[in-house]
Amino acid sequence: MANYTVRYRVDGEFDDTVAAVEDELAEEGFGVLCDIDVQATLKKKLDEEFRQYRILGACNPSLAHEALQEELELGALLPCNVIVYERDDGDVGVSAVDPQVMLSVADNDALDSIAEDVGERLTRVLEALPNAEPAED
Repeated sequence: MANYTVRYRVDGEFDDTVAAVEDELAEEGFGVLCDIDVQATLKKKLDEEFRQYRILGACNPSLAHEALQEELELGALLPCNVIVYERDDGDVGVSAVDPQVMLSVADNDALDSIAEDVGERLTRVLEALPNAEPAED
């Protein structure tokens, strides 16, 4: 499994989990800039069936501003994506990009503390979800 995300599993309904993720992101100062419904997109564009899968592009404006002042082209790596998806076992998966891994490609030490802050916030978002536990797979 990927080493560039923080993964949790939630025993709950898909739409309720999406709403809870959005609420918890707001509690940590993030807004959702984009919400991509992968299932609907694949059906519309390719007429293919796919599990429920949403990509939420989350941004904390003050942290993004601070990071962009250090590395102007960092916008190519923003926003921080959080995915909510149906797992094969019937639970809901929620994963967030690990900003320390993502920002390591910039090779700019000035971003380390920002990446750590964002990572801690995103982890708190996932930990706060109802009926959530870390996913090993």
